[in-house]
Amino acid sequence: MSDIADRVLYEDNHLIVINKLPGELVQGDDTGDRTLADDVKAYLKEKYNKPGNVFLGIPHRLDRPTSGIVVYCKTDKALSRMTALFRTSDVRKTYWAIVDKAPEKKEGELIHYITRNAATNKSIASSKERNGAKIAKLSYRLLASSDNYHLLEIDLHTGRHHQIRAQLAALGIHIKGDLKYGAARSNPDGGICLHAREVSFIHPIKKEKVKITAEPPRSALWDYFASKSEG
Repeated sequence: MSDIADRVLYEDNHLIVINKLPGELVQGDDTGDRTLADDVKAYLKEKYNKPGNVFLGIPHRLDRPTSGIVVYCKTDKALSRMTALFRTSDVRKTYWAIVDKAPEKKEGELIHYITRNAATNKSIASSKERNGAKIAKLSYRLLASSDNYHLLEIDLHTGRHHQIRAQLAALGIHIKGDLKYGAARSNPDGGICLHAREVSFIHPIKKEKVKITAEPPRSALWDYFASKSEG
């Protein structure tokens, strides 16, 4: 809990936004592991000396191995409105991904049809429509390259299960550390090099534009790419 204060990217009476580390759970699952939400509640309880339980609503998810921006809600009203914003794609989401292969074009749009397999907790992206598949769209641009890896900036236009991971895998491109989608080896921290870099939206209560940016985790490779990218 002690480091939560250092990872708060934005806070007001309605929202608290945290820079999530790889491997942290946004909310509880069947592992029973402690969650980031548990730590944020403890932080709020201590900071504001709150008696009893602390309300913390969860309007969206971020995969456990992924790092970056997580929005939590401190009020019921904010939760219902933020959930609607995420559902209707009124939250602009930009990701950074370190990948093992550069796309053929330096920038472009990917459109696939995604099918989710609940048994394996994996999604398959296909260029052809399939029964029950959902359309998935993203745009990307190549920001930088090293000897072995490349940094992509990705704007999500839909919010499908494991969308970025599955769409890149369909092109034979793998996110560093992402064994589930074909990467050659895991990362030491067990995470993957996919980072929720930026979100922007109209505040659900104040009706002002909010834009939040999160620095990637500290590592030699992330530090290298952060120094090579703009902004």
